Amino acid sequence: MRILLVGEFSRLHNSLKEGLVQLGHEVVLVNNGDGFKDYPADISYKAKFFKSKLGNIPRQIWYRMFKFDLAQLEFGIRFYFKLKELKDFDVVQLINEAPIQTLPSFELYLLKKLLHQNKKTFLLCCGVDYVIMKYMLDKKLRYSIMDPYFEGIPEAKIQYHSMFDFVTKAHKKVHDYLYKNIQGVIASDLDYVTPLKENPKYLGLIPNPINTDTIAFEEQKIEDKIIIFLGINNGNSYKKGVHYFEKALEKIQALYPDKVEIIVTRSIPYSDYLRHYSRAHIVLDQVYSFDQGYNALEAMSRGKVVFTGAEREFLDHYGLQENEVAINALPDVDSIVNELSSLIEQPERIMAIGLRARAFIEREHHYIKTAKMYCDTWNPIS
Repeated sequence: MRILLVGEFSRLHNSLKEGLVQLGHEVVLVNNGDGFKDYPADISYKAKFFKSKLGNIPRQIWYRMFKFDLAQLEFGIRFYFKLKELKDFDVVQLINEAPIQTLPSFELYLLKKLLHQNKKTFLLCCGVDYVIMKYMLDKKLRYSIMDPYFEGIPEAKIQYHSMFDFVTKAHKKVHDYLYKNIQGVIASDLDYVTPLKENPKYLGLIPNPINTDTIAFEEQKIEDKIIIFLGINNGNSYKKGVHYFEKALEKIQALYPDKVEIIVTRSIPYSDYLRHYSRAHIVLDQVYSFDQGYNALEAMSRGKVVFTGAEREFLDHYGLQENEVAINALPDVDSIVNELSSLIEQPERIMAIGLRARAFIEREHHYIKTAKMYCDTWNPIS
């Protein structure tokens, strides 16, 4: 098959491409790099002018006046001029409802062009979209990434501004068009299953693909201090619950000054992120999830102990009640402190969890296995 993967978050489409290529498919990946993470693409529509020193001046002025990032307009313009290269594919998969990340009206125009010049189109439910945002606003989950907003934390509100774009009338037109014209929608992890399960377009859950052939397992060796890593993206720190981790780390540093080393980074490229956390035994990922996102899965694949979503829904789905593969991080400072303390005082648990984590990734998230699952989902649908 000829397959076009549109958009990128957290390297999901890059890993899926690697699995599909191993299966003998022709795959083209088009994206804008996802900001500072700068993920690879075969065809890029990355903003260049409005992210240059010269272009950034009007960009910042425009944003202060109208709360709109001109780089998004540039994404759309550059994507438009790539459209002639993006046709005659057997399958197109969109990373989410706004894969191009431009103005909603422009997004709709470009998606119509893209869908009309290709065969089948599928949508990933990955991150926030209309369905997920509506579900969170209705407070139908025990907790969600919207909690800091609901709690009225003043400095958190700016991080939620763009999320409300998904429930505007302009984006609802994009959502409605896609759900009328796609062949189906696929959940990338368990956080998206409950909001989608009654939807007639829902095709099921396919776990995030992880290329364990290129991610080496690192046996946990504690020679001196236990190293804890927290990588912060300033643009979504409250959505990840980083404020809970930061408070917990202050307490851990005071309780175990001679037993721990804490590494904290902020908004660095993906390659630098990997370099920094490679030294860590414990990685703090997020607290508002029921399942693991891509960064957590990569860290687990390396044998790290990851504080992330590992709720009972996750344990039941994968049959892991007695086989701890990650630490379920709750939005509660004392809970995080207690879990970290237990690991520091019982370092043998770090070794055991790391081994089980790697085995779990190889069993449930192997990139070729999940690529086959995508093909099996795409193929029966005309």
